[in-house]
Amino acid sequence: MNTQTQTNAAAGLRGVVPALSVDKSAMEAAEFYKRAFGARELSRFPSDDGKRLMNCQLEINGSVIMISDCFPERGFPFQPSRSFSLTLIVDDGDAWWSRAVEAGCEVEMPFQRMFWGDRWGVMKDPFGVRWAVDEPAKAA
Repeated sequence: MNTQTQTNAAAGLRGVVPALSVDKSAMEAAEFYKRAFGARELSRFPSDDGKRLMNCQLEINGSVIMISDCFPERGFPFQPSRSFSLTLIVDDGDAWWSRAVEAGCEVEMPFQRMFWGDRWGVMKDPFGVRWAVDEPAKAA
């Protein structure tokens, strides 16, 4: 993708957009998110040597996330976090859950009916990011 495509992709962003620096490879993460969560790639900005990604914008379930590789030589080393998860709010939780687990996500809390009425569960992807799937309770 060229610079114009990258600029246009960023121009429409609003609200809070998660920007993740992943361990291992952002290129591999982008491909994994396509398989696991049906991500659509909006833009990609590789490093000068083409081996890492400075930024990759993905649309997942109508929202945008940005991913990049870590660049410890520029002061951005990998720093794992347990303080957040990315939540997918979907109508068909079973389909989203099954696709992600089959792609390689590790179940941390099974997808099940919760005390507040929603069906919900938590998994971790191979890059250390936690994802929750939330299927809101249907109105009676």
